[in-house]
Amino acid sequence: MLKELSVGEVAKRSGVAVSALHFYEQRGLIRSNRTGGNQRRYGRDVLRRIAVIRVAQEVGIPLAEIATTLNSLPEGRTPTRDDWAKLSTAWRDDLDRRIEQLRKLRDGLTDCIGCGCMSIDVCPLRNPEDRLGRRGPGARRLMASGS
Repeated sequence: MLKELSVGEVAKRSGVAVSALHFYEQRGLIRSNRTGGNQRRYGRDVLRRIAVIRVAQEVGIPLAEIATTLNSLPEGRTPTRDDWAKLSTAWRDDLDRRIEQLRKLRDGLTDCIGCGCMSIDVCPLRNPEDRLGRRGPGARRLMASGS
């Protein structure tokens, strides 16, 4: 059996602060075993699980969604290559939606210089007579499905 890793070793190997590891554990993203002296010990597979968490966070997937997805794996195992293919496919649609929203925001604000500008009559955010209010709340022109 391979030696389990201490929280410090996991932090060093994963590049994640000890406090973040504790946070991940509190949220059910990772698990540790306790020694007789109540010290945390992690299986080496936790490094792959942390890598998946970090990649998902890096692309903007909320921790709650990451936890839900990881908890859907059989016996809470660390994702395999096949698991990763399924996880990343499931996240792809949401990421595509976010990318489209960011593109729309970027393109819509290219010429905008802020409230009170002299081009209010051609502003892409302009909403005369609140016509977009009938489509629902929020900044409709900035939402991917809003215009």
